[in-house]
Amino acid sequence: MNRSFVPLLFSALALFAGSVSAQTYPSHAVRLIVPFPAAGTTDIIARLIGTELQRMWGQPVVVENRAGAGGVIGTDVAAKSANDGYTLLMGTVGTLAINLPLYAQNHNKLPYHPLNDFVAITNVAAVPNVMVVPASLPANNVKEFIELARSRPGGLNMASSGNGTSIHLTGELFKSLTKTYMVHLPYRGSAPALQDMLGGSIQVMFDNLTSSLPHIRSGKLKALAVTSTVRSPALPDVPTMEEAAGLKGFDATAWFGLVAPAGTPREIVNKIRNDVAKALESGEMREKFAMQGALPVGDTPEQFTAYIRAEVDKWTQVVKFSGAKID
Repeated sequence: MNRSFVPLLFSALALFAGSVSAQTYPSHAVRLIVPFPAAGTTDIIARLIGTELQRMWGQPVVVENRAGAGGVIGTDVAAKSANDGYTLLMGTVGTLAINLPLYAQNHNKLPYHPLNDFVAITNVAAVPNVMVVPASLPANNVKEFIELARSRPGGLNMASSGNGTSIHLTGELFKSLTKTYMVHLPYRGSAPALQDMLGGSIQVMFDNLTSSLPHIRSGKLKALAVTSTVRSPALPDVPTMEEAAGLKGFDATAWFGLVAPAGTPREIVNKIRNDVAKALESGEMREKFAMQGALPVGDTPEQFTAYIRAEVDKWTQVVKFSGAKID
């Protein structure tokens, strides 16, 4: 055989194998890692899209909750998994954008790199955070809460779904801008934090809207403001932070996107993205997302990659400005 032909042969075989793998993918169950507990926003979004992909693929999409360390544990598991397309991660603004500068500022090493160890597939949904307090708290708006917090420095507990999450950093940004101090109590996800808030031991949380919405609607929690620059269709009567307290430009939107271990075949990445985009176009899926206060996205891998880079830059500035610490 002509030696010069060998590299061309192997290249052709590689392209053929990639094409075949994309056409037959998935041929068995796909694992979708959620780096937070069940019943939180990340879990809800993952199960909604996972159920639809399972229907489309005719193969199980198994949601695996691997919670701990503000999403670091589950994210690291995904980063070190085989890059064959059968392990996916529902990444978040916390795990893929905030943790990198947060850990660097605190002189800790993040065991994965959000841009180097993953390939972006698509941003699935965007959800504003919402400032919630127990119904019994003597504060009915943001200005009253600020007055209460200033009168009791260190006397209020602020919960989050873990260090480095958007919920944590949104609270830290609020503390810096309002010159208030609340004790940060990180939990292993939104669900257990909300349970303690309902029990009376937590006074405030800047939670993902999806998790808190049922408790807001039941009247057990009061929504004081959303953290996006515009009001949420799910809570049209709840003001933005700028409207509620004059905090101009306050913007902390949570997002939830699919990524896979670096090196996952591009043909498979494209197939997953296209199938997710198709799922998000359905009226039924949009209605389900709307019920959770989530807006579907479905961008391309290139767009999602650029967005993650921009979010890392943005939250790097917030981390430095707020002086956020890993408790």
